[in-house]
Amino acid sequence: MSKLASYYNNKIAVVTGAGSGIGRAIAQHLGALGARVYCTDVDGAAAQRVAEGLPNAAGEALDVTDAAALAAFAERVYAREGRVDLLFNNAGVGHAGRVEDTELADWRWVFEVNLMGVVHGIHAFLPRMLAQPGRGHIVNTASGAGLIPMPRTAPYCASKHAVVGLSQSLAAELAGRNVDVTILCPGTIDTAIIRNTRMRGAGAEQRQSRAVEYYARRGVSPDRVAADVLTDISKGRLFCVTPRSEVGVGWLLQRLSPRLMQRIMRARMDKVEATD
Repeated sequence: MSKLASYYNNKIAVVTGAGSGIGRAIAQHLGALGARVYCTDVDGAAAQRVAEGLPNAAGEALDVTDAAALAAFAERVYAREGRVDLLFNNAGVGHAGRVEDTELADWRWVFEVNLMGVVHGIHAFLPRMLAQPGRGHIVNTASGAGLIPMPRTAPYCASKHAVVGLSQSLAAELAGRNVDVTILCPGTIDTAIIRNTRMRGAGAEQRQSRAVEYYARRGVSPDRVAADVLTDISKGRLFCVTPRSEVGVGWLLQRLSPRLMQRIMRARMDKVEATD
């Protein structure tokens, strides 16, 4: 048995947003390593399909914006398992458009899913994880956009920066206790989130089509993200930036010269959204 399999074998894991993309890849990798995985997604049928493909998993519908539903779900998992070793607060949505074209409803939607979904997960599971024997681990999916500026994605970028700040504060608070924290910051990943991103402004449909093409051509596989984050969790790392050649370099440049990074990201977004 590999070191990674030894680490994850028989672990109890909860993954939100497990119906597709990064969440699905994480669930599949965990299953292959011997973990029992609770797959949840707002699309319950998708979560169940992922679970059915794993050796020891269950899938169900769960809307992370519903705090009461998440609390009830945590109660059911603990009644059955007695513990949760790994909590992946992964569910998220995308938004793109200039700030002046963005509706207040967009801001609320993005923050309810991307930020409050993480808060609801922590609120439902952390007290129980602290009370259980043994160590636990919370993994919050932020984004490269939580570390570097991304023009024309202000609600998304703000929500992911908030997840990074929340997670760093939580990690500092939990130091010396039995729950660890990892912040997952993926870059350009080929997932369905870009197809489901809520676009605003003139030419939104065409810009979205171009963005989908760009991510399909340049995006890294979600399997790479899953492999990287599971490795970093096992090593106790606070941040998982993946791919490092994109997010890690961008993060470094942002710290060295924020103005230069803004120019780079403006040029990149122009390229992604370029139209004929």
